[in-house]
Amino acid sequence: MTRLPILTMTSPEDSVASDSSVSAASEIPSETATAVRRLPRWLKRPLPQPGMAWTSGIISDLRLETVCESAKCPNRSECWSSKTATFMIGGNVCTRPCGFCAVPKGKTEALEIDEPERVAEAAARLGLRYVVITSVTRDDLSDGGAEHWFRTILAVRERTGAQIEVLTPDFRGNRDAVTRVIAAQPDVFNHNTETVPRLYHRVRRNADYQRTLDLLRQVREEAPHIPTKSGLMLGLGETLDELLEVLADLRSAGCSMLTLGQYLQPSAEHLPVERYLPPEEFDEIGETARKLGFSMVASGPFVRSSYHAGEMAEQVL
Repeated sequence: MTRLPILTMTSPEDSVASDSSVSAASEIPSETATAVRRLPRWLKRPLPQPGMAWTSGIISDLRLETVCESAKCPNRSECWSSKTATFMIGGNVCTRPCGFCAVPKGKTEALEIDEPERVAEAAARLGLRYVVITSVTRDDLSDGGAEHWFRTILAVRERTGAQIEVLTPDFRGNRDAVTRVIAAQPDVFNHNTETVPRLYHRVRRNADYQRTLDLLRQVREEAPHIPTKSGLMLGLGETLDELLEVLADLRSAGCSMLTLGQYLQPSAEHLPVERYLPPEEFDEIGETARKLGFSMVASGPFVRSSYHAGEMAEQVL
């Protein structure tokens, strides 16, 4: 089994996971609100580097949305400085009130018919050979935006020839919508689990844990050649036992790629951080995930679904 380095750029502790098994207690304790507000030393990020303005200019010129900006991703300066970004289609307003996400919520607008071509143009200008596309959740659309997804994937592939990873919503369990996205033949199909079932009611409101597993299982059944991927945020109050149960469920659904990262509160209006996990604990949990059979695992404080996604995918494609 190929090992993927822990994808963090913070301190010497953030290295390839050791061969030890998880030694943490099964209960992941909460911290006081005072302690949570103070970021530990391993959650410091570098200042923006040259190249960030280039990426920003292309995104602005083509009137595109990115999850990097909308979700206030802590890795934006690093990724944009490297001339890469994760495109977010379907507008910049989400129909779901998730407690962790900084993407605006409210009334959506009509899909922009030329958005697929603009995303493709941006990918071409940036010289991307691996393109990650996500979207807001569009529960207001009968197909959840699946046809828009289909057109965007085809446009990017035709314009660039790049490999494409999709990070989709759950389409409210609409199997036909999932099948339509599969028909565009993305190279990796990602759908995030985000957290453990007990916390769904406050973290992923209007989502359903079983629906997430069913979507991943459907992709594996209809397109076994397409690797499936999922990610979770840690530090929201989950226990280790709960987390390991989720990882087992994901493996049973055929999911082979996994990302584990630290939840960071984007604003005072969002869910608070219950605990900051140290890099060594991410290493241990990541190693356990490998032992459970995930072929590719990225586990670390700054790991996000699309962070170094191309490097992760090249190990399995």
